[in-house]
Amino acid sequence: MSTAILTGPPVAGAPLEGGLRSLGFDVRVAEDTAGVEAALAAVPAGERVALVDPRFVGHTHSLRLALTDPRFPAAAIPGALAVQPTARAALARAVSAVSAAAAPSARTAPSAAGGVARTAAPGPAVLPDRAAAALEEDGRGPAVHRPELGVLVAAVPADGAERAEAERAVAAVDEERVRLRSAVKSRDGFFTTFLVSPYSRHLARWCARRGLTPNQVTTASLLTALVAAACAATGTRGGFVAAGVLLLASFVLDCADGQLARYALKYSTLGAWLDATFDRAKEYAYYAGLALGAARGGDDVWALALGAMVLQTCRHVVDFSFNEADHYRRDGGREREGEPAAGSANPAAALSGKLDRVGWTVWARRMIVLPIGERWALIAVLTALTTPRTTFTVLLVGCAFAACYTTAGRVLRSLTRKGVRTDRAVRALSELADSGPLAEAVARAAASRVRGARGARPSAFAAPALALLGSAALVAAALWAPVGPWLPAAALGYAVMSGLAVARPPTGALDWLVPPLFRAAEYTTVLALAARSDAAGALPAAFGLVAAVAYHHYDTVYRIRGGTGAPPHRLVRAIGGHEGRAVAVTAAAALWAAGQGFTIALTALAGALALTVLTESVRFWVSSHAPAVHDETGEPA
Repeated sequence: MSTAILTGPPVAGAPLEGGLRSLGFDVRVAEDTAGVEAALAAVPAGERVALVDPRFVGHTHSLRLALTDPRFPAAAIPGALAVQPTARAALARAVSAVSAAAAPSARTAPSAAGGVARTAAPGPAVLPDRAAAALEEDGRGPAVHRPELGVLVAAVPADGAERAEAERAVAAVDEERVRLRSAVKSRDGFFTTFLVSPYSRHLARWCARRGLTPNQVTTASLLTALVAAACAATGTRGGFVAAGVLLLASFVLDCADGQLARYALKYSTLGAWLDATFDRAKEYAYYAGLALGAARGGDDVWALALGAMVLQTCRHVVDFSFNEADHYRRDGGREREGEPAAGSANPAAALSGKLDRVGWTVWARRMIVLPIGERWALIAVLTALTTPRTTFTVLLVGCAFAACYTTAGRVLRSLTRKGVRTDRAVRALSELADSGPLAEAVARAAASRVRGARGARPSAFAAPALALLGSAALVAAALWAPVGPWLPAAALGYAVMSGLAVARPPTGALDWLVPPLFRAAEYTTVLALAARSDAAGALPAAFGLVAAVAYHHYDTVYRIRGGTGAPPHRLVRAIGGHEGRAVAVTAAAALWAAGQGFTIALTALAGALALTVLTESVRFWVSSHAPAVHDETGEPA
């Protein structure tokens, strides 16, 4: 339940109270500031509360954006302020501060008769705006979100003429059209923007009017993709055509769930998690379906399917790691997100800015990175018209080019970036490394030696160089070393190099490359050893193992992005860290590569990891108090 407190007597005939009730608010009226304080104290502590100027004139969607968005502890527009239960104490302090500041303003002034007249204190009509300002000035309170209204109206007219003008402005704007248009991300790929969103947003509105939730639409998208994977697994041409059509239908639903969340402002912690993880589950389940279908036709493409999953996951880790690292301090120690230090030249950013002024290049650059819309459309069309082998081959080539393009651009940006990385960014990069007990032991030993060496300053590229050297040696051993003790020995060497790479805080310009290098080394090692093995079913088992580990890494990313930090360190230690799992897989290959033991070992490891990480992940996302988040950036997924 939510409560809206009008900070003065309602305006006769105004639709404000009806609009607030349509948004789910119980409306109460306070006569003055003291009445607002009393009404605020009477609202149960667990409810959202809003202060609204009774003379407010504007669109209902303006109120919806400010008063009902669950992602922000506090939000305001002219004449209205709303806070979540977590910010109720800060709001009470702000209202008290406004009341205290208003009391002295009721000053005495000489009257015409030589006596004394009281000058009226500022009335409650401006209380929401003053309370929002006081909330922003309160160092203990939350930041006040101020939504972009665009052409929507939100005003507090001072007199009848201004009110009439504001009402004419409200009538001149088609509120529903604006609301529907704003349900679509501002930065999406070409395929999504022009070939899906024009009708998927109407599907989102249809769902909203029938009371469907974004989570229900997300689940429907997952089920549709799983049916598509099952059709692909039949190995028939009809099955492949049906799979392609259903995959596109799943993507339409995938777009509609986010548009429904924006249209109805129904964001939730659970919904953010489902939306993020189900995308990966759908895509990788579809890869498995294609591989099964190819096997029915006598073509083994499990190595290609696993390669596609490895490449796509590593691309995402590059994105996540770079974005988390791109937080720098402002002058005076405040944080700056994604800005170069004053006076620093960034040729890559300058070139990107020039290209942005040439309209068609914007869409071309969004397409060549193969965001989720373009990627799924490519997969769907190739599935329907060609073979699984062709589908995976084209996908691998396209994703490899996209990975090189984006990574090169980010490396160039990083080399010219100046400034000090924030503590939050350093912590996030350390958590993304996913180091286990072996690497931690090496890191502690190396750190103690570094502390004893006074004046020792490592190269800015030391950490990624060490990670690259260890990763290359491990992958080379997995590809070409004789099966035997050389494999676990190479993995132990990788653990040592990994520990050295994370021995210092990740403050270097290219330290964000360390987590992607670790992911590439671990996943590619599993792929290479399974491909070399003579054991039947080794590649499908490896596919399951990489999927379980990738889920853990995605879960880590989404927790960090939600502001709750990485999974408990006891979980990371329990599943060995990336270097511990590399040692376990290479040891299994050395012991059982010639028989079914390797397949059994991979399957057992995949099952144990999946059970462990899924149990902890579900427990966290269902029961946590993480903030409701949703991807509004439109970055490729």
